[in-house]
Amino acid sequence: MFYPLETFIALRYVRSRRRRGIAAFITTASVLGMALGVAALIVVLSVMNGLESELRTRLLSMTAHATISDSGEGIGDWRALQSDIAGRPGVVGVSPFVVVEGMLGAGSNLMPVLVRGVLPDEETSVSEVDRMMRTGALSDLEAGAQRIVLGEVLAGNLGVGVGNRVNLLIPDVSSERPSAVLRGFVVTGIFAAGNQEIDSGLALIHMADASILRGYEGRAGGVSVRLEDPMAVTRFASALPASIRGDAEYSDWTIENRSYFRAIRIEKTMMALLLTLIVAVAAFNIVASLIMVVTDKKKDIAILRTYGLSPGRVSRIFVVQGTLIGIVGTALGLVLGLVLALNIGTIMPWLERNLNFELLPGDVYYVTALPSEVHWFDVTWIGLAAFSIAVLATIYPSRRAAAVAPADALRYE
Repeated sequence: MFYPLETFIALRYVRSRRRRGIAAFITTASVLGMALGVAALIVVLSVMNGLESELRTRLLSMTAHATISDSGEGIGDWRALQSDIAGRPGVVGVSPFVVVEGMLGAGSNLMPVLVRGVLPDEETSVSEVDRMMRTGALSDLEAGAQRIVLGEVLAGNLGVGVGNRVNLLIPDVSSERPSAVLRGFVVTGIFAAGNQEIDSGLALIHMADASILRGYEGRAGGVSVRLEDPMAVTRFASALPASIRGDAEYSDWTIENRSYFRAIRIEKTMMALLLTLIVAVAAFNIVASLIMVVTDKKKDIAILRTYGLSPGRVSRIFVVQGTLIGIVGTALGLVLGLVLALNIGTIMPWLERNLNFELLPGDVYYVTALPSEVHWFDVTWIGLAAFSIAVLATIYPSRRAAAVAPADALRYE
């Protein structure tokens, strides 16, 4: 097979059987270091992608994708608004709601709570609360029956279960004097969404009861919207006409949970930067390996120069050699990283079983299995970044090789 002269000589140097000792060890270490860095980057970013998707799924299981609300006097003709929004492209469900903030008490226990008034038959079109019910059913909520469904952690903090009574304390300001409204409810169900904030701070009652508590007198506080694609909330918001938005307040899950996903993005960025240091260390090994080869091959370089090989072509010999090391290390890392990331659901249980440890105990974490989601964009930029670092690492050694003076190198030969 025909190779350019620079590639032919570089391959000879890489495959040379005479190349032993510290130079060969450093070359092997640089290949393994680059492979380890690339694999670690792929696995860690895939796990963080999986955790982000898991968090998004759990958040959206109990909350709508978007809401249109009126915090003033409520929405009187909410049925017309519901019908208008339900007919828009991409909308799969619309349900009214009323939100009441207060304190929930049982015995000596008192906890802050966000009470959401819903219509049981329609709420299932915008959330997965039915699937999250541990005991009882959402359909047990009836208008005027004073029944309530609690999050699992909230019920545990209050020390109550199904059939127990709780008291809802709602602050009120009338005639410029603070007061409070106290209502008793019977616990008819407990749900577990798998999200600490929701499970410890959310309760559900019938919308008719919530509307009376809020002083809406049957009006809804707003409507919840569920879309076919949760990522389309921005497009949905921009398509809403002024007649719908008016003085109403618009919100969606990307706005309400911005801090969660910003924190995850920052963590992913920092982890990527830290793990890239492994690739950088491997690049320094490539520099050291090539410098040792240049020192060892000064005589060969001088002979090539005397035969008329230009300094630029001499330089390219060692650029090709370093690039080959980078290609091998990057390729090994990509293969290893993808194998681990795509099979982490099988590998982690095997490690836990054989090493007798539990990475994510169920009594501490909501996520008991390590999720992984490979994004091919991440794989692509990791491979390109590792390859680029390897190529940059060849610049200094190749310049050293090009600067070798034939007369000095052959003076004592």
